[in-house]
Amino acid sequence: MNDQTAKAPAKSARRRARELALQGIYQWRMTGEDTSEIDKVTRAEKSLGRYDVEFFSQLLRGVVDHNEVLVSALAPHLDRDINELSPIEFSVLLLGAYELSRHPEVPYRVVINEAVELAKTFGGTDGHKFVNGVLDKLAAQVRAVEVNAK
Repeated sequence: MNDQTAKAPAKSARRRARELALQGIYQWRMTGEDTSEIDKVTRAEKSLGRYDVEFFSQLLRGVVDHNEVLVSALAPHLDRDINELSPIEFSVLLLGAYELSRHPEVPYRVVINEAVELAKTFGGTDGHKFVNGVLDKLAAQVRAVEVNAK
């Protein structure tokens, strides 16, 4: 099989949930639309492929409900003002910060890797490097025991 006919591996249901949550967070940040409506419309859409519906909802609602706390947690690790971040990178950071702080069952390295992949897919050219650096610093703070147990 050559590179042209090789299929990419199917995305996991959780990765797809993160992608959809990122899109929902971005939509919420840009429009101020109610997350219940974003959630409802996303759930009703049949062409989105296989995804973990409950995880998607937890991420979307969790980021919005804890937005101020997440922004406060991220701010010390940023090298610029929050208003200067690209909307996608900021949304990825919020999602990653939420998972690091509220989903300890997901290893911190998985959280960071997933955020980096989202930034590569949806963000600017080197945005993934910025996301990686910020979330790595945040992980050292909010998951110190796990990070130090390397």
